[in-house]
Amino acid sequence: MMASGYNAKDEDGHIAVAGLGGGALRSRKPENTAFKQQRLPAWQPVLTAGSVLPAFFIIGLVFIPIGIGLYVTSSNIREFEIDYTGVDVSSPCFNCSQNFNWNSTKPCTCSIPFYLDQSYESNVFMYYGLSNFYQNHRRYVKSRDDSQLNGDPTELTKPSKECEPYAFHEHKPIAPCGAIANSMFNDSLELFYIDPNGTKVPVPLSSTGIAWWTDKHVKFRNPGGNPNLTAAFQGTVKPVNWRRPVYELDSDPENNGFINEDFIVWMRTAALPTFRKLYRVIQKRNGLMPTLPRGNYSLDVHYNYPVRSFEGRKRVILSSISWMGGKNPFLGIAYVSVGSVCFFLGVVLLFIHHKYGNRSSSADMSH
Repeated sequence: MMASGYNAKDEDGHIAVAGLGGGALRSRKPENTAFKQQRLPAWQPVLTAGSVLPAFFIIGLVFIPIGIGLYVTSSNIREFEIDYTGVDVSSPCFNCSQNFNWNSTKPCTCSIPFYLDQSYESNVFMYYGLSNFYQNHRRYVKSRDDSQLNGDPTELTKPSKECEPYAFHEHKPIAPCGAIANSMFNDSLELFYIDPNGTKVPVPLSSTGIAWWTDKHVKFRNPGGNPNLTAAFQGTVKPVNWRRPVYELDSDPENNGFINEDFIVWMRTAALPTFRKLYRVIQKRNGLMPTLPRGNYSLDVHYNYPVRSFEGRKRVILSSISWMGGKNPFLGIAYVSVGSVCFFLGVVLLFIHHKYGNRSSSADMSH
C-alpha cells in the first residue's frame, strides 16, 4: 500500500508533498503580508444623521449666495451682438453671402449700421462667432503638426501625415498644414463711430494681446532664427483656402508667421459647434470718455469666409468683462441649482429622520 501525506504549509507559501513523485506545489493563498491580506490601516466614515444633515445645509447655504452673486455679475456684463451672415434679403451682406465662395477672387464688402443705446466705459472685447461649425470633430482636431508650428525646420518641409489631405499642394509642403489652418477665419472687420455730423470715425482695434501667453511664446514659433520670414518659409506653399502666405499675415514682425495671434486663436479649437473667438480689443484711452459712447456705429466687413455651404452663421459680439471674465450665466445657475438641491434634500432627510428616527429608537428601547 502506497503511503502519502501532506505537511503543514511552509512559511514561504509552498506545500510539501511526501510520497512517490513528491515535490513542492505552489499554494494559491496570498503571502502573509499586511498588503496582500488586506490588513492595512484604513478609515471609513460612519454616515449618521448628525454628520450628513449639516453637510447638506452648509452646502446649500454657501452655494446659493455664491450662485446668485455669479449670476448677477454675469447679468451686469453688457453684450451687443450683430449677425452679418447675410441670409435675409434685407441684410447688407446678402449679396456677398450669395455670390462669395472660397474660389472667389473679387473681394466683397458690406457695411452694417447699428446703434448702441448704452455706452461702454471700460475695455471692450470684440469677438467673432460661428454657428454649426464642428471644430470638435476628431479628424479635424488631429489635422495639425505641432512640431511644424513650433518652428522645427525639418517638419516645415515634411509635414505630418495627420495633416492629409492638406499636407502637400502641387508636390510642395503646406505651411501651416492641416484642416484647422486651412479653414482659418479670415473676414476683416472694421468698426466706425458715426459722429453727430455724420462723419465716420474709425475705432482703434488692437490685434495683439488676444492669444494665450503660453501659445504665443511656447507652442508657436517661426522656423529658424531668420528675421526674413519670406526666406524662412521658402520651399513651402500657403494653405489651399488662404489668400496670402503665412509670412504675410501681418506687417508687424512680432505678429507675423506662425506667431500671428489671429492664427493662434483660431488653432485653439472649440468644444461646441456654436462658439466665439476673440478678434480684437478696444482699449480705454481717456479716463473721462467712455470707450464706446452711446450712438450710431458702422461695422464694415470684408466678406472672405463663406458659411452658407454648411448652413452656418456669422456674428460679431461687443462685450465688456468683469472680475469673473465674460458673460456666462451657466456658472451662477449651476451653483444655485446644486445649492437648492442640497438644501431641499437636507429638509427631506431631516423630516424623515425626525419622523422615523424616534420611532426606531423607541422600538430598540422596548426590546
